[in-house]
Amino acid sequence: MTVIAASPTVGVPSFSRSLPPLLVLSLAMAIGFAMMGSFSTIQSAAKAEMGLSDYALSLVQGVSAAIPMVLLSIPIGLLVDRVHRVRLMIGLAAVWTLGTAMTAFAPDTTTLFIARILAAIGTTGALTAALSLGADLVVPAHRGRAALLTTLGKTLGTAAGFTATGWLIGWLAASDIALMGLTPWRSTHVVLAGLSLLLALPLLFLREPARHEVASGAARPALRVIAAELWTRRRFLLPLFAGQVAVVMADAAASIWAVPVLTRNHGLTPEQFAGWMGALILFTGIAGAVLGGIAADLGQKTGRRGGLLIGAVIAAAVSVPAALFPILPGVTGFAIALGVLMLGGTVTGLIMSVALTVLLPNELRGLCIGAFIAVAGLIGFGLAPTLVAAVSDLMGGEQYLAQALALVGVVVSAGSVACFYLAMRRAPVSAVAEPI
Repeated sequence: MTVIAASPTVGVPSFSRSLPPLLVLSLAMAIGFAMMGSFSTIQSAAKAEMGLSDYALSLVQGVSAAIPMVLLSIPIGLLVDRVHRVRLMIGLAAVWTLGTAMTAFAPDTTTLFIARILAAIGTTGALTAALSLGADLVVPAHRGRAALLTTLGKTLGTAAGFTATGWLIGWLAASDIALMGLTPWRSTHVVLAGLSLLLALPLLFLREPARHEVASGAARPALRVIAAELWTRRRFLLPLFAGQVAVVMADAAASIWAVPVLTRNHGLTPEQFAGWMGALILFTGIAGAVLGGIAADLGQKTGRRGGLLIGAVIAAAVSVPAALFPILPGVTGFAIALGVLMLGGTVTGLIMSVALTVLLPNELRGLCIGAFIAVAGLIGFGLAPTLVAAVSDLMGGEQYLAQALALVGVVVSAGSVACFYLAMRRAPVSAVAEPI
């Protein structure tokens, strides 16, 4: 196998010089995830105006996000590995902006559904491109902090999708402002589309970095070459993917069923837990990104094989007892354990992203990131919540939801520890080293 650019430090600027383009990528991801999540806050207003059923709303909210993840993540990942990534990101930013604008003017459910699909396509595709670009802007030893910035942008954007949209619709309604004669929730999306267009402009000034650590002799290797390279790395990739998919299963099940457990088992109403739940999501997203970035870079400095994944093994192990949060007796314990579980998921997710950019050759990174997004969307979000419901039924009914959620969480979290440890033992020495 021919190795190109075996030295990852040649031609790569220092981290401080790479910080401006990394911040541009972080800003772009914040915008994308804000546009993707903007509909959640105003869905009740849209439901009332358009006469949507709960079933239709579930399609607009859930299926519209799942379709891009499952069907398009791998094709977009292949594009990331083979085309000009900055131009691809600009195109994807245009797609999510178009989806946001279409949301404002959607006359029916079908158009609204397509609009939300476009917002999700642009955002999830851009995440793959941003991770690939960020990896080539820094040396491998600094890729943890590069991924940290991208993840922070995603976290802040997700939070902004709730807060900024809520503030906008409230201000427009109170001020009796109807942009182009539209209702407040539609006017809100007109403003958001304009902001997206404006804030995405820095992407136009971003330069495409050189691709480093390319293990194939071709600039755009044939699919059969890529498939062969993936096959030679299967002993490392399979447990790595399985470990993170297990983490996503635990997190997805928790995000879906935590609220029903709070209402049924602890007798809380939404207004009693919405505030601290939102703060918990924001805090664990930021703290997890910081801890994951630091852990990934420190793990590399150990010099041991697979050292980059040490933090993932530890975070996954801590998540095992934290998965018992549904059956803890008090709300305080529930909140702390849930926060630890969410924190662990963010840490392992960031470390896995870094591992794919440090331990895989350049031509495989976008494909593998896209493939993970697709598999995690299908299994993590598609299977885990249903699995909890099925286990609850086997235990005796809906009154056993908390116990079922705890059981599924502990089992899959324990599985993630074993998988991450196996991946660490089988990790390649470097991105361009021959797999062992």
